[in-house]
Amino acid sequence: YSAFRGTLDTVTPLKIALCANLLNAILDPILIFRFNMGVQGAAIATVIAEVLSAGSFLALLLKSKMIRWSKIFRLPSWSKLQPLLRGGAALQLRNLAMNFTFLAVARATQSIDSTGVAAAAHSIAIQVFQVGGIVLLALSTVAQTLIPNEMIVKTDPVTGLVSGGIESARGTVRRLMSWGFLLGTFLGGLQIALLPVIHRFSPLVEVQKAALIPSYIASVLQIINGMVFIGEGVMVGTGSFLQLGIYTSVATVGITMALAVLPARFGLTGVWLSFGVFNALRLLGVVLHQTKLGPLSKRMILKKQEVQITPS
Repeated sequence: YSAFRGTLDTVTPLKIALCANLLNAILDPILIFRFNMGVQGAAIATVIAEVLSAGSFLALLLKSKMIRWSKIFRLPSWSKLQPLLRGGAALQLRNLAMNFTFLAVARATQSIDSTGVAAAAHSIAIQVFQVGGIVLLALSTVAQTLIPNEMIVKTDPVTGLVSGGIESARGTVRRLMSWGFLLGTFLGGLQIALLPVIHRFSPLVEVQKAALIPSYIASVLQIINGMVFIGEGVMVGTGSFLQLGIYTSVATVGITMALAVLPARFGLTGVWLSFGVFNALRLLGVVLHQTKLGPLSKRMILKKQEVQITPS
């Protein structure tokens, strides 16, 4: 998937994913009910779909000569492996921080009451959060793909026109961030308008009441999410993996501290206020990356130019 995305081909992975999911959807009822395999049937259906998906990707990668059979099982040199390990370790730091955050949120939610009302209301608020979050998260993938491609200076062989480069990439980042803010605001407003419908997912009045304010908070957070997801996509696109891992870890510390205080005072609303702390700290990391510490920040560009013109 990432190999095709890196070449700006997002259609091929989409087609393969659609076919794999369709196959999985067809096999699930057949294996689960027709052959009475239950959960095992669902697992087998998923494995079959994933194997065919992997085989399709492998065949297309070989056809396009992105990979060769002679090099698939050859160990890469340390010089090529080292940056992958550094980037992978930094991204794993981010993943650990994110997983810890969601576990802490789940624990705080479960400890609010023993009736299950808070947990049920939290699940509704999460669904509200994900309505726009899925769309905004897709923009992160767009940023991961567009920014590194835009950073490369390209010359048209026919017209001789030059495009791309650092300034062009900076302009693309600004446009993406603007679209993230506007789309996040629109989706947040749309979610607020849809709250009466979404809350009908639970027939229990006490659950609906408990989910009301958290759902509003989840909707408002989409404004931040639009900029956070794109900003973090820019970090990945510029190779700022360690910064991303550090910023996410700091945000995890922030939400952990908030969860120790706010849910005890405000219940489930306190959990979602803690989510607000988490995303606000992530947004602060995005701002620092784009204005001070990232390779596309004016400060780092000027610093690099000073190094280049300084005589050795």
